[in-house]
Amino acid sequence: MFLKRPIDIILSLIGLIILSPLFLVVAVLIKLDSEGPVFVKLRRLSRGREFGFYKFRSMVKDAHLFKAELADFNNRKGTPFFKMKDDPRITRVGGFLRHRYWDELPSLFNVLRGDISLVGPRPHEPEEVALYQGDYPDVVVAKAGITCLPRLYNPHLTFEQEMNFEREYLKNQSPWLDFKILAKT
Repeated sequence: MFLKRPIDIILSLIGLIILSPLFLVVAVLIKLDSEGPVFVKLRRLSRGREFGFYKFRSMVKDAHLFKAELADFNNRKGTPFFKMKDDPRITRVGGFLRHRYWDELPSLFNVLRGDISLVGPRPHEPEEVALYQGDYPDVVVAKAGITCLPRLYNPHLTFEQEMNFEREYLKNQSPWLDFKILAKT
């Protein structure tokens, strides 16, 4: 695993260089579509510490302020996660970006900084982690990643299934497994 950090640096740099024209196009589309910044910096946890997770803005400005009002529509009730089908806070461009996971491309900057890795458990919100950290301490203390093993499966995994896939990754992580996950992502 001593190769993981150098590989993260090299691949994130290459990705940022190659994707820079796409970044420009997406930035223009976001600005034309709705009011607000191009990028958002979200609170997430990696290795048990909070950091600012960079993404393209895919929701209306100040979307977090409306989350409590939408709690009754959470498709993942009974879990620490909030997911809503047809979330009204998602912009037109944001829906396009999310469908292709392009909204997460700016997190390559987080990889370059060392906040996260290319592959690892998903970085979750501190409030979500507080609800499950006692049951999944190995996932909480692991270095998070842009992509992960659960992403390769059905997007409607239960919370327990998702956490079990995260644990499976942590038990079996290797450069080869990371490569397979990156290639499939």
